[in-house]
Amino acid sequence: MRYFFESKVEKAEKDYNIQIPFNIWEVCKQRDVIQADIVLDNKIISCELLPKEKGNYYIHLDEEDVVGVEIGVPHQILLHVTGSLIRMDQNSPYSFENPVRKIDSMQVIKQPEDGLCGQACVAMLAGRTIAEVITIMDCREWQATMGRVISALNYYGIDHTDIINYTEGRDVVLPKCCIMMERMGRYCHYLIHYDGLFYDSNLGVLQEYDMSKLLGFLEIKC
Repeated sequence: MRYFFESKVEKAEKDYNIQIPFNIWEVCKQRDVIQADIVLDNKIISCELLPKEKGNYYIHLDEEDVVGVEIGVPHQILLHVTGSLIRMDQNSPYSFENPVRKIDSMQVIKQPEDGLCGQACVAMLAGRTIAEVITIMDCREWQATMGRVISALNYYGIDHTDIINYTEGRDVVLPKCCIMMERMGRYCHYLIHYDGLFYDSNLGVLQEYDMSKLLGFLEIKC
């Protein structure tokens, strides 16, 4: 999976670091030192993700990696981490060519209790019940990380881009259909944008959304 975000290249004692704006444990389902590559100023760089604490990581770069790169100013970063998804689509009856449904409309599904917004988003996109989605994802309240959500989309054959865009409150034009992430305390809240409306499993259908709360989004192809 690939992750698109904006961050600065900072000088450390003997090397250079880029802070990652999301929790690696929650999104990538990997721990310890992680091998990855990034695209920085149109240059592909092999690198390591080094842990700080509780799933927070930074990208470690050597001096030769940042030759010609402006230090201390925002850069657009494309991070690629292999093997970062939980596989739950091996025995799926669906595929991207044969999805569970064609997404040409959206119905809001209210979550029966807090902490099921990720499962509710998958249920809305797939046209299934939250109960079924919980079984497919094998996770309950407050456990639906973006990695599990993407794996469930793959199970249902719901096609999506392979880049999660982390906007962190910056102005952005949303695609026709996407899963939106907003920071809510130590967790993320997930909701759907479809055709100009916002489908929130807590609040129902909204015509407007405060984009300053948006952490990022994953585009759904429809």
